[in-house]
Amino acid sequence: MTDTRPTIRLDKWLWQARFFKSRSLAAGVVSAGKVRVDGTPVSKPARVVGPGNVLTFVQAQDTKVVRILDCGDRRGPAPEAQALYEDLSPVVERRPYNPGGDRKGRPTKKDRRDMLTHRAAGDPFDLE
Repeated sequence: MTDTRPTIRLDKWLWQARFFKSRSLAAGVVSAGKVRVDGTPVSKPARVVGPGNVLTFVQAQDTKVVRILDCGDRRGPAPEAQALYEDLSPVVERRPYNPGGDRKGRPTKKDRRDMLTHRAAGDPFDLE
């Protein structure tokens, strides 16, 4: 009895599902060993995957966990690509990056004076 489950190369699927901008970028991530298929690290871009496989990989500081639903025929528009997988990634709430507080630019003289008045005695950066 043969199993005729549809399969596709891992790098090609990652590219078709629009996780990576080019197929060579997807192949590079897989070759670096940064992708897991069903919990097993993979280092060959030609590894075949199909519906039911769970992929874990890092994409731009986010850990993605996706279950493959379909292999797909082409790299189509985003709604078509999103139908190829189910996102199982945990939702992570992040604070917005705001290094300057509520103002923009570098500290003013007043800000610097305020910072100096709040320093503790014996601080290694104490100027006085």
